[in-house]
Amino acid sequence: MISRLIAAILSALLLAPAWLGLTGLTLPIAFVPLLWISSCYGSSRREWWGMFGWATLTFVLWNAMTVWWIWYATPVGPIAATLASTTLNLLAFMLFHSVSKHAPKALAYTTLVAAWIATEYWYTVGDFSWPWLILGNGFSHDVWAVQWYEYTGVMGGSLWVLLCNILIFEAWHSRNIRRGIAAVCMIVFPLLLSLGIFAGWKNPNEGKVRVSILQPNVDCYSKFHDDSARQERNIIDLMEQVPADAQFILLPETAVPDRYWEPQLSEYLSGSTGVFWRELTDSLRAGHPEALLVTGANTLVGYPMGMKTETARAINLKRQRIYCDIFNTAVGLDTTGIAQFHHKGRLVIGVENTPTWVFDVLKFLVIDLGGHYGQIGKGKHGTAFEHRGVRMGPAICYEGLYGDFFGDFVRRGAQFMTIISNDGWWDDTPGYRHLFSISRLRAIEHRRAIARSANTGMSGFISPRGDVGDTLGWEERGVLTADVPLVSTPTFYTRYGDYIGRISEYMLLLCVLYYIAYRIKKKNYLVN
Repeated sequence: MISRLIAAILSALLLAPAWLGLTGLTLPIAFVPLLWISSCYGSSRREWWGMFGWATLTFVLWNAMTVWWIWYATPVGPIAATLASTTLNLLAFMLFHSVSKHAPKALAYTTLVAAWIATEYWYTVGDFSWPWLILGNGFSHDVWAVQWYEYTGVMGGSLWVLLCNILIFEAWHSRNIRRGIAAVCMIVFPLLLSLGIFAGWKNPNEGKVRVSILQPNVDCYSKFHDDSARQERNIIDLMEQVPADAQFILLPETAVPDRYWEPQLSEYLSGSTGVFWRELTDSLRAGHPEALLVTGANTLVGYPMGMKTETARAINLKRQRIYCDIFNTAVGLDTTGIAQFHHKGRLVIGVENTPTWVFDVLKFLVIDLGGHYGQIGKGKHGTAFEHRGVRMGPAICYEGLYGDFFGDFVRRGAQFMTIISNDGWWDDTPGYRHLFSISRLRAIEHRRAIARSANTGMSGFISPRGDVGDTLGWEERGVLTADVPLVSTPTFYTRYGDYIGRISEYMLLLCVLYYIAYRIKKKNYLVN
């Protein structure tokens, strides 16, 4: 009993460091204690429930240690995230445990790998999505070790972690030298390959652009109820600090206060034209005539009668009731005043993406993370903004967690990427720091430089190799400027996305069917 408790806690402790600002290099051995517990149990129903209890303890502790900081934004957040993640983790591990007691070991381990990665994939592509604890995300502080993500994405990292754990456990459990050699090779070869790519990778000679990042340092919780004029003045003051030769200027998510109609960007509350947008255009003409300003804003799109979307809401405008979608939007603005738009396509669960009945019941538990909550309009894909022959991708906050969706910007021609974000909801905790570090994995997957602007939290530059350049930290206000390299060639992962996740779905189905056939055949053999 005590030894199993220690093993379960040890597994959780080995899983957690990567999400606490430390290293992910404990992950290749993190499941070994849990696999040992599984090997100690038999095939009875009572023993199945015993294993279920230890696995539940491990995965709940892992979640609790790594997502507790969501509490600062919404009390229900860490509880909901833990329930969802633990359920999927248990589905994969307990399926493996069940198969391991009644079928060959090779089938059991194949089931574990396929089921775990398939559930990670489901958590990534579903409407209710929180891919924070994908195992491959754990190497965001060890980018030198996973340069091959440009071929596999983070699910390749998950595959590596699972295979390492299986081989290490088998070598230790059997005390077999050959299995020990196989385990060492599984750990070392990918690391050596990554080090070779890391040392040899160079920026293609495709030119550079000068990018300025602004971090206004406005408190997130008062931002949407604060004096708009003061926030606008803060932005204009920071614009004056941007070098005259900047080609792209980056402001964070929802930096521009209030809500505006597309495409005119006229303020809907008062019905007047968007005065501040004209001021931004004038500022560009006066100080940065060659620049494209990329900023976050809340924008509205109205629909003719009978053509409203599922997420549209009714508002009263000039004594008329109309339907519109509210979008969390990245706006590209140049000196002509012509705007380009990208609507956020990966929405924060429970805040921006909530079914109506859930919202009605639980709205008292969620917080307004962006000036609105419940259900906002959802963009369909990434968008590339074009300015003077250069294309860039304006990802918004949560979209930086999704490697395949991030690739949408690149597939549409983005030569470098930006991420605009509001990071201050979680106070000075590991949350915003890990959100920044995960961007390093996106840079490797698609080999695109990233400029990241946060309202507060962490703004900075990331190279296509995942190296971090100049940054602004918690509650710092200021401007950063750097030359960002351009890359036009798509990576293997950019072309094919989360193919490992899709393959795992089919592998899981085959494993389940094979297991059923095996059990039926074995039962018939025993009967005969």
